[in-house]
Amino acid sequence: MKWLLKTSDNVTDLVLRLMLAVVFFPHGAQKALGWFGGYGFHATLGFFTGKEGVPLVLAVLVIAAEFLGSIGLFVGFLARVAAFGILCNMVGAILLVHGHMGFFMNWAGQMPAGKEGYEFHLLAIALAFSVMVRGAGPLSIDRALAGRGRR
Repeated sequence: MKWLLKTSDNVTDLVLRLMLAVVFFPHGAQKALGWFGGYGFHATLGFFTGKEGVPLVLAVLVIAAEFLGSIGLFVGFLARVAAFGILCNMVGAILLVHGHMGFFMNWAGQMPAGKEGYEFHLLAIALAFSVMVRGAGPLSIDRALAGRGRR
């Protein structure tokens, strides 16, 4: 369990963790709460399980990883677990949805809505991987818990 909480005092780790949290909180809140123009938990679950054919357990995990994972990242609690959930979401999004749409995002609005490439997903994977390897960094619950265990 020590390895899960172990982290550094390097501010870079803090920045990586917080940026991943800031980017994913709105996405998770869209799916879980219907904020930021989202559809909320039940409608998102219905879309995933109905239209997309995602098994119920995986659909719930996707929503939890983005919403609860972003909160965990923000406070630095079980940051490696939260980052792993987001990394899995992004790999799944590339493989199941965005991979065949090409590399680029729809920056110019030339493609229909929802026809986005996977460049964003690659950046999110890189950030999540960094947090998984390096930990939550300073100003995190993980750091506080790991420090308490050393006494």
